[in-house]
Amino acid sequence: MIYWEIFLAFFIPGIVGYGGGPATIPLIEYEVVHRYGWMTVEEFGEVLALGNAFPGPIATKMAGYIGFVEGGILGAAIGLFATIAPSLILMVVLLGLLYRFKDSPKVKLLSTIVRPTIAVLLGVLTYRFIETSYIESGWLQTIFLLGISYFLLEKRKVHPAFVILGALIYGAIFLAPAT
Repeated sequence: MIYWEIFLAFFIPGIVGYGGGPATIPLIEYEVVHRYGWMTVEEFGEVLALGNAFPGPIATKMAGYIGFVEGGILGAAIGLFATIAPSLILMVVLLGLLYRFKDSPKVKLLSTIVRPTIAVLLGVLTYRFIETSYIESGWLQTIFLLGISYFLLEKRKVHPAFVILGALIYGAIFLAPAT
């Protein structure tokens, strides 16, 4: 029964908590503190503070921690799944609708409008990354990393994950500030 309660405690806020973490935190607090009594308000505040100390979505970190405390590893997995399940279900349904109506002129128009918008957003993001790299590391390092990345991705067809890992290792060795 505890696993079902863990699922409900994080699934329901995921469905009704439109707006991401800040909108779901009070809903999770209601479920965890008031409905199921797993924590006090003070303990929940400590878990919230701890979750905010680490990168990533707050709701998933809290679901994993609270699920683990209440139901072990399986409880953590159920809490994490319950947190992402509403978004996952909605994505599957919406993608199913898009696929069903892919030949519709309205869907084709939507795709025609969205693609350039995404390209522009990615271009702006790339520009900001390059600008930050120049400011933090200098032109020489920036051009070197861009050139090597392009060569590995386009000419050698290396998987992007390996290129990113290589860049992280390079940055850790050659670009880390001396302490």
